[in-house]
Amino acid sequence: MKFMKYAVFFYTSVGIEPYTVASRPRKISLWSNILFWSNVINLSVIVLGEFLYLAVALSDGKFIEAVTVMSYIGFVFVGMSKMFFIWWKKPDLSNLVTELEHIYPEGKAEEEIYRLDSYLRSCSRISVTYALLYSILIWTFNLFSIMQFLVYEKWLKIRVVGQTLPYLMYFPWNWEGNWSYYVLLVSQNFAGHTSASGQISTDLLLCAVATQVVMHFDHLARIVENHELSGDWIQNSRFLAKAIHYHQRILRLMDVLNDIFGVPLLLNFMVSTFVICFVGFQMTVGVPPDIMIKLSLFLFSSMSQVYLICHYGQLIADASSGLSLAAYKQNWHKADVRYRRALVFFIARPQRTTHLKATIFMNITRATMTDLLQISYKFFALLRTMYIK
Repeated sequence: MKFMKYAVFFYTSVGIEPYTVASRPRKISLWSNILFWSNVINLSVIVLGEFLYLAVALSDGKFIEAVTVMSYIGFVFVGMSKMFFIWWKKPDLSNLVTELEHIYPEGKAEEEIYRLDSYLRSCSRISVTYALLYSILIWTFNLFSIMQFLVYEKWLKIRVVGQTLPYLMYFPWNWEGNWSYYVLLVSQNFAGHTSASGQISTDLLLCAVATQVVMHFDHLARIVENHELSGDWIQNSRFLAKAIHYHQRILRLMDVLNDIFGVPLLLNFMVSTFVICFVGFQMTVGVPPDIMIKLSLFLFSSMSQVYLICHYGQLIADASSGLSLAAYKQNWHKADVRYRRALVFFIARPQRTTHLKATIFMNITRATMTDLLQISYKFFALLRTMYIK
């Protein structure tokens, strides 16, 4: 499916096959399994080292370093949780994609009626921009220590950088000056790529599915609004029955979508609240300009991720509630009184807005972004108070 190609690309890069359908049969291989479990084991070892470093930093009173490593742990946790939930929910996701294929427009004529190209261009543009942003973020972090060494020590020769690693970790041995440094550097780079790909792929998959849901809501709204009614009750009731059936299929898609993505989205919002807070705090304690650029990119990427999810949540809410307005604009005054009574119930259902949900705890709209930033600022103020004291 055209909407899914970017998400599938990033899933494949970490050895995950997100779904199987008739048009995309099972392609998993021994190499994919080895790649997936190698990434999982490597990422687990890295995050264990970060937890150990966090414990040591807190015991030694190194508050800033503790906050720094907590932002790394949060980033890894979001990536791992999204990967594992998609891996776990693969059967449900396969059923979801199968249902999307069943109602997907067939042929050029239907694609034009659904305005498919417009939705596909929008989804592709956002997907490419978001994937590029996150890729720049992770490889800036991965290669930052190497670039410092090459620029400051080898090229400008203004200070000695030495061998440094991209991320703070605890090691029970001295890795500087021996071959283990290069092993750790490669290991941390792969871990960063795995965590970022886990987030990019799942966010792009959500973007692709949400775009199609919005497309179907909008298409149904246009059908209902533009349908010319007559006084024939039988003919009109058949049209309304088909519209209700189509609406129910879209609502079932949303139920499955929320079941698959609900927990990962809740964890994403909870962790992102702290990550934004931690990164913002690091930017206020006096860091060199090059570190400030790196932290600014991290902060902007984290906020962009949250906004992307909230944006699509708002699009779904607007498209679902717009159906009731479209039904009201219909020329129902020409219809039989029985049709008018039935139409009242049809209008009532979309007025209960369909939401993208982070489980039962949160309906996601753009207002969610405001709530999250307010919570992040409160924690930021608390951290500043603790640091000053």
